Amino acid sequence: MTDPARPYKIPESVLVVIHTPALEVLLIERADKPGYWQSVTGSKDDPDEPLEETAIREVAEETGIVIGSDAVPRGVPRSALRDWGLRNVYEIYPVWRHRYAPGVTHNTEHVFGLVVPAGTPVRLAPREHLQHVWLPWREAADRCFSPSNAEAVLHLPRLTG
Repeated sequence: MTDPARPYKIPESVLVVIHTPALEVLLIERADKPGYWQSVTGSKDDPDEPLEETAIREVAEETGIVIGSDAVPRGVPRSALRDWGLRNVYEIYPVWRHRYAPGVTHNTEHVFGLVVPAGTPVRLAPREHLQHVWLPWREAADRCFSPSNAEAVLHLPRLTG
């Protein structure tokens, strides 16, 4: 049985590759697994939550980068966030399966890209991440612990060109 204050995670998530126009990629190091570097990731809070809203929420929670509306700009414009149309279905690492309902073993991940100006400040959620780094896209792909994250970063030049 799940604690009502901490319901099971929904096995549908976003991966947001945050990058500059020069294709420098933001990676963040997980607090619960030091040495594991990744892009912004996170699950839907509600099954009906639109994926774009999940991406906007997760970017703000994990990096402090605010995505505003294009009509009322504040932070990065909403048009800077793009659904890349990539979907990954992968087996949830056993170390994190307890967060999901019993019997859930796979997650569907939807990949987004977010272009931000060089020098965009990053404010990490200290309970989630230890540090961040901006790397050229090839180096960033090599540092990602997740194969689907590395693959998404490798798509960056094609998807932003």
